[in-house]
Amino acid sequence: MKINSYKYSGMIIIDHNFLVPLDYEKDSSNKISIFVREIVRTEYENKELPYLIFFQGGPGYESPRPITDSGWIRRASEEFRVLLLDQRGTGLSTPISTESLFGMNDKDMANYLTWFRADNIVRDAEHIRENLIGNNKWSVLGQSFGGFCATHYLSFYPDSLDKVFITGGLPPLNAHPDDIYRSTYKRVIEKNKLFYQTFPEAKINARRIADYLLKNKVYLPNGDQLSVERFQQLGLNLGFSDGMATLNFLFEKAFINKKLSYSFLKGVLSIQSFDTNPIFTVLHEACYAQEFSTNWSAYRILDEYPEFIADKKDELFFTGEMLYPWMLDTYQSLQPLKGAAQILAEKSNWPMLYNENALMKNKVPVAAAVYTNDMYIDRDYSMDLANIISNIRIWETESFEHNGLRSNGKKVLDSLFMRIK
Repeated sequence: MKINSYKYSGMIIIDHNFLVPLDYEKDSSNKISIFVREIVRTEYENKELPYLIFFQGGPGYESPRPITDSGWIRRASEEFRVLLLDQRGTGLSTPISTESLFGMNDKDMANYLTWFRADNIVRDAEHIRENLIGNNKWSVLGQSFGGFCATHYLSFYPDSLDKVFITGGLPPLNAHPDDIYRSTYKRVIEKNKLFYQTFPEAKINARRIADYLLKNKVYLPNGDQLSVERFQQLGLNLGFSDGMATLNFLFEKAFINKKLSYSFLKGVLSIQSFDTNPIFTVLHEACYAQEFSTNWSAYRILDEYPEFIADKKDELFFTGEMLYPWMLDTYQSLQPLKGAAQILAEKSNWPMLYNENALMKNKVPVAAAVYTNDMYIDRDYSMDLANIISNIRIWETESFEHNGLRSNGKKVLDSLFMRIK
């Protein structure tokens, strides 16, 4: 259902809302709302263009907002009507938050959250497609976790797809998170070393900040304690093209009168979004789970890497895209989700997300960008999957980090579009 339409910055923006079942297997299922924003260039207002639906990375993050007519959205809208999907539980799609889950017990909350993985995100997309264009096909662009969604789409609904584009998001077919994190931690260590080679002063500043946090209780502007472990979580940014510089400049202004400054503490709080996007914390590992439990894999595997011990006297190493059970104690807004998160970590009957036979027989043209030095998505697992999917064309590059679509969207999309013209 169209709910709003307006023009600005060379774009026609059309907002849509759709009511979909929480559980597609039950006719009597509770309904949730799914929001999607349609982008059409003003010069193409009366031109018939195919649809391209975008799956955002995460999980648990809403689609980008088209603030300016630029970047990958501008490039994609030259050939498609672009649909920016707020995946269920994010943005304006019946968002998951402490407030929205208030009053649920742990068991009911965990059961509710099980319906917010890639399989149901794709079923929402199918519902939208049928309502917008009937039996016609559309194309998909998946970034990071959005590539996981696109691969699920290829596995179970290939007849709905015209073309598929994936950027930094070819998932492991069936690997256990324990092995995935063993690989990931090694890449994070290398990114830490590169960070300090690039910004030597950051090594000194990070150690000084960590030592201060080990000796003093420090609180962020929202009242959460800034522990050294939470400080280490800033390493999530090291895999972005602008992440190392962002951290370097944040650290250089950390102290005023030998105490951590308000400006620094507010900067830390603004960078970390675990509390505002809780799906990322409680369902991140579950996006890998297929008929097995994860049991806080990143937390268990961390013990194998003493490089991340915070009270060493040499360099401080930051962690990456890893989620830990202690976060449900120390992030105030996540505390009500602690019991449900534990149930989800122990859950072992997660449905399969990918169909290997279907992928081997795939006829939909697929173009995927694989970033050789990607800190978040293991290159080798991606290439293993690429060797299984038929009719796929790979563009591997060392020129971009994981956020290539955001940092140079035109170049990335040009490179993918030309491969399946």
